[in-house]
Amino acid sequence: MDVFKTWFMVGFDHILNVQALDHILFVLALVVVYKPSMIKQIVILITAFTIGHSITLILSVLDIISYNQKVIEFLIPLTIVLTALNNIINRNRVIKKAVTANYFIALVFGLVHGLGFANYLKALLFKGNIVLELFSFNVGIEIAQLVVVGAFLIISFIGSNYIFKKRENWIFFVSSAIFGISLMLTLNAKFW
Repeated sequence: MDVFKTWFMVGFDHILNVQALDHILFVLALVVVYKPSMIKQIVILITAFTIGHSITLILSVLDIISYNQKVIEFLIPLTIVLTALNNIINRNRVIKKAVTANYFIALVFGLVHGLGFANYLKALLFKGNIVLELFSFNVGIEIAQLVVVGAFLIISFIGSNYIFKKRENWIFFVSSAIFGISLMLTLNAKFW
């Protein structure tokens, strides 16, 4: 139980940290297009992202795949830029279906984000049951993401209902801010 709790807290703290700004921005870019009342769809979306980054995280930590870290540090903010841009372009679209392209985006871009976590975890040097440690770490990440999303949904409810009046204006505002920040992160993460 101590191993689970320790690695759960490592994952949880990793997300609720200023250094995880790119991760938080991506999660917010995914969620902003959903109404706060769409809790089930949002939880599934965040879980799709967790599954994506868990896959590459595990493959990398086990040394099954290798990659250029500088390329990944460029691609992570680029995934945020593309997601925010997609939101801006499609801000008037109403989500009606249970499964949308956003789930695919979350899963595929999650694969890239998992490679960003891998070096962090390798630096901590696993000493015990790697399966339990990875599982606990990912559960901690998932719960922290849901905490961030929960707080954002409260802000989103206020922003989209009382400040902007039109939902598409709220989506445009938040996505534009995320786009700008992530574009700067992308430009600062040159790999060439």
